[in-house]
Amino acid sequence: MTFQEEILQGIPSQLPEIPTLDASVNRAPKRKEILNAPEKKLALQNALRYFPEAWHKTLATEFLQELNQFGRIYMYRFMPKHEIKARSLKEYPGKSDQARAIMLMIQNNLDHRVAQHPYELITYGGNGAVFQNWAQYRLTMQYLAEMTDEQTLVMYSGHPMGLFPSSQNAPRVVVTNGMMIPNYSKPDDWEKFNALGVTQYGQMTAGSYMYIGPQGIVHGTTITVLNAARMKRPDGNFSGLLFVTSGLGGMSGAQPKAAKIAGLVSVTAEVNPKAAYKRQEQGWVDVVIDRIEQLIAQVETARKNGQNTSFAYLGNIVEVWEGFHEAGIKIDIGSDQTSLHNPFAGGYYPVGMDYEEANNLMASSPEQFKEAVYASLRRHAAAINKHTSNGTYFFDYGNAFLLEAGRAGADVFTGEGVGGGEYKYPSYVQDIMGPLCFDYGFGPFRWVCTSGKPEDLDQTDAIAAKVLQQMLNEAPEEIKPQLSDNLHWVKEAKKNKLVVGSQARILYADAEGRIRIASAFNEAIRKGEIGPVVLGRDHHDVSGTDSPYRETSNIYDGSQFTADMAVHNFVGDAFRGATWVSLHNGGGVGWGEVINGGFGMLLDGSSEADDKLKSMLFWDVNNGIARRNWARNPHAMSTIERAMKAEPKLKVTQPNLVDKELLNGLFE
Repeated sequence: MTFQEEILQGIPSQLPEIPTLDASVNRAPKRKEILNAPEKKLALQNALRYFPEAWHKTLATEFLQELNQFGRIYMYRFMPKHEIKARSLKEYPGKSDQARAIMLMIQNNLDHRVAQHPYELITYGGNGAVFQNWAQYRLTMQYLAEMTDEQTLVMYSGHPMGLFPSSQNAPRVVVTNGMMIPNYSKPDDWEKFNALGVTQYGQMTAGSYMYIGPQGIVHGTTITVLNAARMKRPDGNFSGLLFVTSGLGGMSGAQPKAAKIAGLVSVTAEVNPKAAYKRQEQGWVDVVIDRIEQLIAQVETARKNGQNTSFAYLGNIVEVWEGFHEAGIKIDIGSDQTSLHNPFAGGYYPVGMDYEEANNLMASSPEQFKEAVYASLRRHAAAINKHTSNGTYFFDYGNAFLLEAGRAGADVFTGEGVGGGEYKYPSYVQDIMGPLCFDYGFGPFRWVCTSGKPEDLDQTDAIAAKVLQQMLNEAPEEIKPQLSDNLHWVKEAKKNKLVVGSQARILYADAEGRIRIASAFNEAIRKGEIGPVVLGRDHHDVSGTDSPYRETSNIYDGSQFTADMAVHNFVGDAFRGATWVSLHNGGGVGWGEVINGGFGMLLDGSSEADDKLKSMLFWDVNNGIARRNWARNPHAMSTIERAMKAEPKLKVTQPNLVDKELLNGLFE
């Protein structure tokens, strides 16, 4: 059976054989036992409804075994035989190029080189899933291969609800993930309802089919680390500066690469050997060390000699912070990017346990594991505090580190006691990304060359560089630093070997930059110089996400806990021309802590694509600028004024500023 035939088949007509799984592939941890007997029966009913009754007796026993062994029903038997990877657009069966583009992006998310736990359909973050099970994958791919440009596929948390009549201007796919009634959005609610097979955690770009491997976060991480380093050394000489952090998974794996691009020495701790060595094989980390004494010695040598080396420590991050303090090693910049949005199900591993021991305790004794995590977080924070008292700049990297450390009773508050005062340390959005990027409209713009040809990616890099250079020549002084950094980034991108999986690129651009770059791509496609291109972005952007501890942490008018912006972003993109749109609960900082929206758009060289990209990209960015402007963020206020001058149809409500002395006088 060919690749195309397998997709068109959907659920097979014959019961497939149980596959032999490759032991070298990184696997998701066992989820804790959370369903009672009646709920397990319901989970089986839910799973079996994908299949004919004749198979139920066989599959019921098999699925119950999966549920008991892994805490979820993944339906391994129905994994496709073909290799999952991003092929060229023309290789996918179908009646719609837009649908083919979505198939390409889905397969890229599940590519073994890209996905964190590919057998469990998890792309990154420990639980960021594309689908809940393999039946959903098969049905979705079949629907996409069958649909026309006058249908829309509706996706409920990985489940393809079906094809519905729509119009050519409607999105081809509308995705929601984890959209819960608010009172049922606690961490254990995810465990329960995901085990039942009725919802999933889509992270940001996993369940919206827009993940492009660790490159997707490398650029933002490089900007963050670069600007953190500039706080230490404004002259730009970063030789010997040390950055310490943790996590080498799907997103956090970008950290050592970013630190190397920025010119720092870095140490990234990782407890999972497969994750650490995978990053080394991909060239994203230079050296893997499993002894703290050896790490200390080599880091000191690298610092003294100005060697731009990235180290992975195969062990717990707490050991690094404590060991470096005892050895008198100064850490210049510190953070953490473990998946603390998911602290008790594989997102954070407590110090004093090896990887397998922790995984076993996580499943067998969840409460004991939770206490071990909290004890570790208290030690973790205490060690960080010792370093910051000696001048280390530490920032929360939007992974819920401060949130969970605070819940654990760690010393992370300015006042006395748990929850006393504000957090001691800023979110990186508060200090760096918010005021320097988001408030000016700069965020993570992405594109994927659907031909799969590296030469197409080279050409798009050149097009983007040309546009950025033109903009730099014309731009006001306040945004020239961002344009300069991004111009340098795209010129160096190929040399830094960022591609894993699809031929994709990311750079930070504002609305004008995105529109001008996308328009130039569409013109090149029209001339036959490159193949069709998929546009997208990370949800971690100017407008895409309402997240009070990350994306909207630098909004201070009290609205950081509202989610109007992300929802309007999703809806507005849908009727302005997006090929697909997504809305998720959770992502980055945790289930119930954030709402985020995303999009994908296929450029095919048509005049319709020209119109859609201008309308949608302008809205996609300026929705967030308008909100940040209303929150009285100074840079956003000036940015929205420029946008209104450029587009006469735009008229935004602007705030009147209040004299602080007037307010202070009322409370004296």
